[in-house]
Amino acid sequence: MQKVTTRETAMQERLGATLVFASAVAWSFGGAISRFLTIDDSWTVVFWRCLFAGLFLVGFLVLRDGPRETLRLYRNMGVPGLLVAFGFAVASTCFIIAISYTTVANVVLIQAGVPLFAALIAWMLYRERISISTWVAIAAVILGVGIMVSGSLGEGSSWIGTGLALLIAVVFAMTTVITRRFPDVRQTPGASAGCFVAAIFAATQASYFQVTLPEFGILIVFGALNLGLGMAMFVTGARLIPSAFAALLGTAETMLGPAWVAIFHNEIPGIETLIGGLIVLAALIGYLLMALNRQAATA
Repeated sequence: MQKVTTRETAMQERLGATLVFASAVAWSFGGAISRFLTIDDSWTVVFWRCLFAGLFLVGFLVLRDGPRETLRLYRNMGVPGLLVAFGFAVASTCFIIAISYTTVANVVLIQAGVPLFAALIAWMLYRERISISTWVAIAAVILGVGIMVSGSLGEGSSWIGTGLALLIAVVFAMTTVITRRFPDVRQTPGASAGCFVAAIFAATQASYFQVTLPEFGILIVFGALNLGLGMAMFVTGARLIPSAFAALLGTAETMLGPAWVAIFHNEIPGIETLIGGLIVLAALIGYLLMALNRQAATA
């Protein structure tokens, strides 16, 4: 019985890691998609993006669980769900505002600090044990990000954009810890609620809502597939793996985000960004290989 339980746990952790990594890949396209939009009011973008993401998540819940179960999940999400809603509302809003003040690379690179924040929050609040290999990987990520930022916080950046990117990292780390700490609470309702809250707030700030038909199509992809699908995969997978591990997997967005912008929009990062990115990638791949070997040995 113990062997079956251990094997099932390893399989759940592998599924969780796959979903969290896939969510990071989905989110990594956010900066590139935003550059296709010519809307000069960031609040208009926030409104449509978060509205479509919220509708996608509600549709996902109804298809997966049915209307009655979906209502029950919303009623039972409690304080953890409300905190997740707050975190996603802040992060999804700040991302659009931040990239209007600074480059996409600056925003996503600063978010690589999420593993450190998640590990510290989990340790301070819940005394969640962090393995030595995780701390080593986090240190390597921070080193790589430090090299990246040293070359990317010059031209095209601002303290407003940098501050908002840092805020995203903190609240997303908090969301990661909460999702892992309360694995029995489905967090998809909280994620959708956060999208609707962000959309409502953006509606009070937007100067207009009318967009062209091509931009409307881009906003649907930006909201439903980029933000909504990423949220659905993240909140499902993050319940199954340690907080620091989930946050570390999220650094894949840090690597891929600037790459998509460079490919689609010729926004080429500097040499420091490339060197730091290689360090981050090496740390992530090394950690994943060690984690998979541990799971195989345990199973």
